[in-house]
Amino acid sequence: MIITFIFCNLINFFDWLQNHLISCPFKALTGIDCPGCGFQRSLIALFKGDFHTSWSLYPSTIPLIFLFICTGLLYKFPTKHQSLALKTLFIIVGNFVMISYFYKMLSH
Repeated sequence: MIITFIFCNLINFFDWLQNHLISCPFKALTGIDCPGCGFQRSLIALFKGDFHTSWSLYPSTIPLIFLFICTGLLYKFPTKHQSLALKTLFIIVGNFVMISYFYKMLSH
């Protein structure tokens, strides 16, 4: 009973989110997608469990979530090489974002 209630509320929440997405100011001004365009829709699809749609909308969603989680864990539990680990993660994920952005721009 409680699980059904929570599930129904989550569905309503995701529907509400899809109808209240924040528009991209860069795209509004230039007409060109920015490197972050598609993240909101991809994140909603990922929360719904639709990994394929999430990946096709914005491939960088999963690496960015991984980066946020690792950054939080490294700040919560500091290590000797925390700075190097964070710099490496930022470079890898940043390159992934830019490569997927250039691929999207060239293929569309």
